[in-house]
Amino acid sequence: NNIARVALQALAAVLGGTQSLHTDSYDEALALPTEEAARIALRTQQIIAHESGVAQTVDPLGGSYYVEKLTLDMEQGAFDYFGKLDQMGGMVNAIERGYPQKEVAEASYQYQRAAEAREKVIVGVNDFVIEEESPRILYIDETVARQQTAKLKALRARRSNEEAQGRQRWKRLSGEYHALHRRRRARLRYRGRNLRSPARCLRDVYRSQRHVKQSLVVALGR
Repeated sequence: NNIARVALQALAAVLGGTQSLHTDSYDEALALPTEEAARIALRTQQIIAHESGVAQTVDPLGGSYYVEKLTLDMEQGAFDYFGKLDQMGGMVNAIERGYPQKEVAEASYQYQRAAEAREKVIVGVNDFVIEEESPRILYIDETVARQQTAKLKALRARRSNEEAQGRQRWKRLSGEYHALHRRRRARLRYRGRNLRSPARCLRDVYRSQRHVKQSLVVALGR
């Protein structure tokens, strides 16, 4: 049943002018796709592309009143949502108020309610049901999920630890650099004082003891 559903969905997407197409495998809702299921999904695309003839026309359904009406209805519905989101102050505010989540939950509820009331027929699910053997699928149980979650937590912890160590290393290197820079500046200032000290001392003596000015001038060779 899922193979037939995917074929119809893929054909509808091509007729609608899709730019990118992915066909789900028939067991993808249950587990990882098997090789057979993945091949059938690929063949579905290839049959539509090379055998159906829909790819020979740019817009096979162009001019169809029904399709144009559905397109306009979908466009109007999208703009209605945009208006509601704008009134809420944008998508961020709408998410904080839980509006998109509520709409998704409401749509899921209405779909499930219609299926259980058989207002919407799902072949093989709520009607035309037969007993059949369970398919051979690559099922992932909770144990694998828990192992994967543990691996992700360990990876995050290791990355956080590496980032913390990197920050500490940078802080240490930065501190060593600034300390070295301060010592270098201190040495330069010290050396500068030593170089200027004789001249400063001589100037101080010259200013304080003006009576020996002439002797100093002679001593300086002036």
